[in-house]
Amino acid sequence: QVQLVESGGGLVQAGGSLRLSCAASGITFSAITMGWYRQYPGKQRELVATISSDGSTNYKDAVKGRFTISRDNAKNTVYLQMNNLKPEDTAGYYCNGLRRFGSSWQERFGSWGQGTQVTVSS
Repeated sequence: QVQLVESGGGLVQAGGSLRLSCAASGITFSAITMGWYRQYPGKQRELVATISSDGSTNYKDAVKGRFTISRDNAKNTVYLQMNNLKPEDTAGYYCNGLRRFGSSWQERFGSWGQGTQVTVSS
């Protein structure tokens, strides 16, 4: 059974940093592209960063240069280092495995973790 557990969120001032973690179990973690999503209230989740099994990364334009996704396959964990945070980064953050859907990605697993809330004050 797939389990995704996110942690590391909190309240931070604009310009500050946070490091999110997502521990995965029940999957062949090292073989799967992983992604971080965020969700604003009343909105659909949006994909902000991806990391493939070979370590290649991609980012949503809004977070490029500020966020860094990484993974530790020995710990079945994916991270999101968030620097120079802005109030518009305030959202719930979630991780999931990814699979190709045409030229884009879609979540691989139907079950999501509880997410971790990031709040950035101005």
